[in-house]
Amino acid sequence: MPKLKNQYPKNCRDRNQSFSWYNGKRIYHGVWGSPEAEKNYKRFIARLLENPDLPLLDDKTGEVLVSELAAGFMNYIEPQQDRTEILHFKRAIGFLVEFYGELAVNEFSPKKLKVCRNQMVKAGTMCRLQINKQCGRIIRIFAWGVEEELVRPAIVAALREVKNLQCGEQGTHDNPPRQEVPDEVVKRTLPFLSPTVAAMVKLQRITGMRPSEIYRMTAGDIDKSKEQDGLWHYVLKIHKTEKRVGFVLPDFTLKTGSS
Repeated sequence: MPKLKNQYPKNCRDRNQSFSWYNGKRIYHGVWGSPEAEKNYKRFIARLLENPDLPLLDDKTGEVLVSELAAGFMNYIEPQQDRTEILHFKRAIGFLVEFYGELAVNEFSPKKLKVCRNQMVKAGTMCRLQINKQCGRIIRIFAWGVEEELVRPAIVAALREVKNLQCGEQGTHDNPPRQEVPDEVVKRTLPFLSPTVAAMVKLQRITGMRPSEIYRMTAGDIDKSKEQDGLWHYVLKIHKTEKRVGFVLPDFTLKTGSS
């Protein structure tokens, strides 16, 4: 969306209506010259000064669309989350906007959330726990809308009353628990991997790092100045839970030439 610099969108006239152009849309303020139109125009400018990237309330309906809310949320969250979580949100938004993208945000309801959830179940590509998490992400989008004064708090309170899918519910499935891979299986697999991937597998086996953490690791991140007895020092720059209060990023000591 365009950024406000030194010039605000003008208050224009169309016959007897007051409006402003913004992001390719007409934002109507009311009858030209009326106190209400002047008040709405000032509110419109104030809203842009708060955050030009937010979806704007339509002055005729006082609403934004679900698709606009989702787009605004993605602009907000993308700099904060890792790539995997962003993909999860995009997938949840896909189900949301497929049926309700053109719906006003304050018309969304628990039953509509259940419709989105039923479509996830029918798709058959996610297990029960994943579907519950996706519904939680949709609720989080609307909760952000409350924070930005785009959604009524009662909407989010109602959505949070939707109970999670329970084990065994019709149409759902649960993935089996993840099992440990025996060392013997890992050793037999390594010769079939490329040298880079094989090294990543070995490092993950030794340290317990997440695959994404190993993927982001570079030679420049390893502190060789503390080398002692063939050991190198590595501290994670980014961690999944680093935003939690009081959390200390873990470090790893890596032995050079280990297999």
